[in-house]
Amino acid sequence: MIFGGRSEIGLEVAVRLAPGNTVVLAARRAGDLSDEQRRVLAAGAISVDCVEFDAGRLDSHESVLAAIIERHGAIDIAVLAFGLLGDQARAETEAEHAAAIVHIDYVAQIALLTNLAVRMRGAGRGALVVFSSIAGWRVRRANYVYGSAKAGLDGFASGLADALHGSGVHLLIARPGFVIGRMSAGMSPAPLSSTPPQVAEATVRALRSGKRTVWIPRALGALAFVMRWVPSSVWRKMPR
Repeated sequence: MIFGGRSEIGLEVAVRLAPGNTVVLAARRAGDLSDEQRRVLAAGAISVDCVEFDAGRLDSHESVLAAIIERHGAIDIAVLAFGLLGDQARAETEAEHAAAIVHIDYVAQIALLTNLAVRMRGAGRGALVVFSSIAGWRVRRANYVYGSAKAGLDGFASGLADALHGSGVHLLIARPGFVIGRMSAGMSPAPLSSTPPQVAEATVRALRSGKRTVWIPRALGALAFVMRWVPSSVWRKMPR
């Protein structure tokens, strides 16, 4: 189950999990997912179902999940791959835009995670994949709205993973660095950047090995450790 079935990372994950499985791609304008559907089928999926899903409409999450489960049975793996980078400069002066970023990148994520966790606990099995970010590890002035949402999501997911311990439900937190793709088009790549296929490969590998967290690339974990100790006078000048 890929929530954000049009996203580059979500689609790459779907392709890697496709062989022998039924895959559900959930996204807005689900009727336009024919190219994504064909690619996942070509990767070996038994079938691919495209479902209308608007992450921002929290009141629709429960009915979407209910319809999917009624049609396909319990969800084995749920990947939350939707998100909004937004415009930092605009968010600093337009409260509505800042709130929209946080709504999608934090509020909608925790609402969906909570609904999924309840259902997976009931089934006694399942796996959840959450995409955090290096941006949320220590929030930078250059993208503090997006970064703060990711920081909140990372904290929520870490706590949820602890709460799910022993339930039969596993939660993986993937923490990529700068990802070169549609979302970051026009931006200069940062050090230790990766591509959607690289992020998906590392994520699926970590999921299959039962890891709780994965830094992508692995060297990013060492950088994250160092980031905690950079003085604030230097940190506030750090670029995106």
